[in-house]
Amino acid sequence: MSMQPNNLLHGVKLEQIILELKEHYGWEYMGFQINIRCFTHDPSVKSSLKFLRRTPWARSKVEKMYLYMLQNKN
Repeated sequence: MSMQPNNLLHGVKLEQIILELKEHYGWEYMGFQINIRCFTHDPSVKSSLKFLRRTPWARSKVEKMYLYMLQNKN
């Protein structure tokens, strides 16, 4: 088993990331920051998961937004 102590995303599921971002920022702000249809047009966790799993550049942006949120939460 590989340990990744410096990787804050290790063991965090994409669904958890989306749910926490939605709770913290809301869909409107998420769509403003990352202009993708799954955030701006009839957003849902299911549509976001489907899109982000197929779209590495968008997933990377969402992960960066999540890390930023974690760093600035306190």
